[in-house]
Amino acid sequence: MSDETTDITFDEFLKVDIRVGTVIDAQPYPEARRPAIKLWVDFGKEIGVKKSSAQITLHYNPEELIGRQVMAVVNFPPRQIGKFMSEILVLGASDPEGGIVLIAPDKEVPLGSRMH
Repeated sequence: MSDETTDITFDEFLKVDIRVGTVIDAQPYPEARRPAIKLWVDFGKEIGVKKSSAQITLHYNPEELIGRQVMAVVNFPPRQIGKFMSEILVLGASDPEGGIVLIAPDKEVPLGSRMH
């Protein structure tokens, strides 16, 4: 990913639909090119359950992710990741070693809550 950024307008930012969901299932994804975990995230009645493949194996194992709230972009088109269809982009930030640390609210919020 490039360190260069491009300015966007506030209206462009509002097009990115970032919501809070709870991981309801997580499975290893050994077939992925890079180590990953398959996630099923519940965003509540309006959005439902969506799937994602996340390269978060350095800091997380599937069992500890279940019940955890995460932030994700929910309005990207689905993307085929190997044999798995990823429907959302779970958000995280890189640590100094390049591992991904998940981004989540620091207090529990209702499923489907939109980021402001």
